[in-house]
Amino acid sequence: MEEPLFLPPGFRFHPTDEEIITCYLMEKAADPSFWSVAIGEASFNESEPWDLPGKAKTGEKEWYFFCLKDRKYPTGIRANRATASGYWKATGKDREIFQGKGDLVGMKKTLVFYRGRAPRGVKTNWVMHEYRLEGNGLFFNVSAFPRDEWVVCKVYRKRKAQPSAAERMGGALANELLVAAPPHQIPDESAGFSSSRNEDMEIAASASAGVTGDSAHLVELSPERSFAIHDLGFDNEWKYGVFF
Repeated sequence: MEEPLFLPPGFRFHPTDEEIITCYLMEKAADPSFWSVAIGEASFNESEPWDLPGKAKTGEKEWYFFCLKDRKYPTGIRANRATASGYWKATGKDREIFQGKGDLVGMKKTLVFYRGRAPRGVKTNWVMHEYRLEGNGLFFNVSAFPRDEWVVCKVYRKRKAQPSAAERMGGALANELLVAAPPHQIPDESAGFSSSRNEDMEIAASASAGVTGDSAHLVELSPERSFAIHDLGFDNEWKYGVFF
């Protein structure tokens, strides 16, 4: 395995899409012996995504590799994207990469890794951007290398989405509504109150079940509907609840 590249603190290898194509992939396609101090080589059919960071030359949250596309069939053009434990699946449309004043030089494909086998694979948070040469802005003919198509792959692990402020507020209100009230504070139906403690608890349970902030709203609760949070010391005239 090649020695990793250690950059001084504060330095990151973070090339633009155009730089990946023009400064690295063009050079590799024209001369397979070309190598970079920051981009290693790997086979994505023989490597699981979680093993790739250890094979990279540099990178903390994203890792770059030169790869030879493996053909699914000897006489076909479809790429083989399967590994021992899963497969890479393309998502969305390929994006064009331009150089200078608008010369097309490459394309970027986005893929997501799935565990298992299609069509019942389980989606993971591993993502790959695959860069390939394309267009008339190249200084050589890409079709001259049909069997040994080099690509650059950027791999990273997508961070899990954090709950929005509205979702966090909805969850906090749900927890408040779930606070048990002392028996003497629970209104008696025979006293003329029409509210139901079970209804309030169901509202709170719905809020804690993952309803997003886009569909949750604050509503005013009457004093008799506020018994579930009465002991929290809030204003006795009215309380807030979660409405869906």
